Amino acid sequence: MRGLTASLLLCLVVASCLSSVLAAKGKSLRIGIKKRVPEADCRIKSRKGDSLSMHYTGTLEDGTEFDSSIPRGDPFVFTLGQGQVIKGWDQGLLSMCEGEKRRLVIPSDLGYGDRGSPPKIPGGATLIFEVELIHINRKTEL
Repeated sequence: MRGLTASLLLCLVVASCLSSVLAAKGKSLRIGIKKRVPEADCRIKSRKGDSLSMHYTGTLEDGTEFDSSIPRGDPFVFTLGQGQVIKGWDQGLLSMCEGEKRRLVIPSDLGYGDRGSPPKIPGGATLIFEVELIHINRKTEL
C-alpha cells in the first residue's frame, strides 16, 4: 500500500510540474482595445501585406520603457505579416482601423524569446506595447 501511495504522490508531483511548465510556455497574446474607431468611420482594416505606419511605446512588465517612436516624431513603418517585426505584432495588429489604439501584452515566445534583445530586453521577457495605427498603405491588387 505504501508503494502505491508513494507512486501516486510522485505522479501527482510530476503532473503538477509539467502543468506549470506547459502553462508558462502556453501564455497567449492579449489584445486590449484602448481607442475604438466606429465601424462607419473605419474605411479599411489592416491585413497581411499592408504597409502600416504605427506609433508605439514598449515597456517591460515592471514599467521600464525600452523603446518608443513618439519622441522621434516619426511613426514606425513596416509590412504586416512579413516577419519584419516580432510575431506578437504580426498577430496583434491584424484587423485594426486607422486611428485605433491597442495595448498588446506579448509573451516571450511571440517576442524575443529566451535570448531577449540585450541590453534593454532580458531573455524571457513579456513585452507590453501601447500602439496606435496612423495609416494603412495597401497595394492595389492586380
